[in-house]
Amino acid sequence: MGKGVLEVHLVDARGLSGSDFLVLASPLLPAGKIDPYVIVQYRSQERKSSVARDQGRNPCWNEVFKFQINSSASSAQHKLILRIMDHDNFSSDDFIGEATIDVTDIISLGAEHGSYHMNAAKHSVVLADNTYHGEIKVGITFTAAQVEEDDEEIGGWRHRSLNK
Repeated sequence: MGKGVLEVHLVDARGLSGSDFLVLASPLLPAGKIDPYVIVQYRSQERKSSVARDQGRNPCWNEVFKFQINSSASSAQHKLILRIMDHDNFSSDDFIGEATIDVTDIISLGAEHGSYHMNAAKHSVVLADNTYHGEIKVGITFTAAQVEEDDEEIGGWRHRSLNK
């Protein structure tokens, strides 16, 4: 299907709701304060964004993450999972929600045309029960790996021309 690089441009999120909004105010921590970050996952590869400190429900990251794609199966499903978490200093981080993006078409179009770009678009952030918890905005680009013209694959073996 495609070999190359999948670039994920994590732009921002809007209207996130997290568990800290239910916490009563204490003298040390204001109620409703979340410090979100995103774990971007493609298959076994994971990348983690910076923590958007003091940005609450509408954080902005503007970060780019790259994933190596090496898939020969045309029937394979290619999904990008974005897990939004709330960074906590004194307890384990809280799960806010996630967005799943099917990137199969982006990879196949990029493999066909050399490169394909999907402009930044909004995706719903949901919990396991599909309840809405905000939206996240990401742009995605797939750039196919360049194959040398002198290489030829025959029966699973790669033959390299010696006329260079």
